[in-house]
Amino acid sequence: MLENKEVMAKNIRRYMDENGKTRHDVCKALGVPYSTFSEWLTGKKYPRIDKIELMANYFGCEKSDLIEDKKEPAISDELSSTKKQLLDLVSELSESEAAILLASLKGTLGKL
Repeated sequence: MLENKEVMAKNIRRYMDENGKTRHDVCKALGVPYSTFSEWLTGKKYPRIDKIELMANYFGCEKSDLIEDKKEPAISDELSSTKKQLLDLVSELSESEAAILLASLKGTLGKL
């Protein structure tokens, strides 16, 4: 089980990734020193509640989304073998390759 600081660090990184934000972006927006924010991201320190609230507002999430270890839903076992194989292949693509594939699939499926 992850420690509270590690859970917070994991969740902050996830929200940064989802929102395309860098450490500098977040530090500037929140008025937090880079070194302090880096300690949060490495799980060395835990932010005060006022900073957690600022981050939640910044990322548009609940405070609990930052502090709780919320497991991501598992892919259903009911998926067909073909769909599982497709998901495995897609997970290995770069973001640009995935975008090209998506556009291609939309075009192909639209013609069916």
